[in-house]
Amino acid sequence: MVKGRKAVAGRMDRLLEIIQILRDGQHHRAEDIAKHFGVSLRTIYRDMDRMAASGLPVEGTRGEGYRMADPISLPPLTLTTQELEALQLGLAIVSDTADRELQSGARSLARRIESITPENRASLPDGWTDALYPFAETGLPSEHMPILRQAIRQKRKIWLVYKDQNNRPNQRMIRPLQLEYWGRVWSCLAWCETSKAFDSFRVARMQSAELTSARFRDEEGKTFKDYLAALKHPPP
Repeated sequence: MVKGRKAVAGRMDRLLEIIQILRDGQHHRAEDIAKHFGVSLRTIYRDMDRMAASGLPVEGTRGEGYRMADPISLPPLTLTTQELEALQLGLAIVSDTADRELQSGARSLARRIESITPENRASLPDGWTDALYPFAETGLPSEHMPILRQAIRQKRKIWLVYKDQNNRPNQRMIRPLQLEYWGRVWSCLAWCETSKAFDSFRVARMQSAELTSARFRDEEGKTFKDYLAALKHPPP
């Protein structure tokens, strides 16, 4: 059983790192990704299928490789049946989190949508369960989410105790830059003052997140824009 949990954790770490690789918008060959992780091509193909099934905009082009497509914006106040169902499902998931602020917002928005939606389109489809989600085993956001959001809004540093892949706690001082949601996996992209580098921390692995009084300002090389620029133009 323990071995099974480790295998799942290892796969999740690999999937999240693949996402970071693909988000530069460039094509990456499956062969190169497999070599990077030391796994088989078949494993990478399964990983890509898993991410696509979770709703991530992963595209594969024969002869070129995989890339993360640009997100599609929904037209305001114009929803297809499928778009409405996706919105309802997302709200249902958020309503079940441990974050009371998000719970309240999701439930309020759900009531507003229901009040203006035709009766024959207002209900969530039957049979939509966690089993549909490849990342369901990671669980829902933790109690640290409100603190992380507050730190991002107020540009305040976080003293973080974080469990690594071997379940060992590490202490970090971070500048949280953005909360990200990848197929039911929440992570916090941050500049880590401990390692002097950008890093992505899975919220589910945060043992504690303490909001400090220390504030930070945008500095060259340490902002979210700098992170995106580094993805597009990695060092040689």
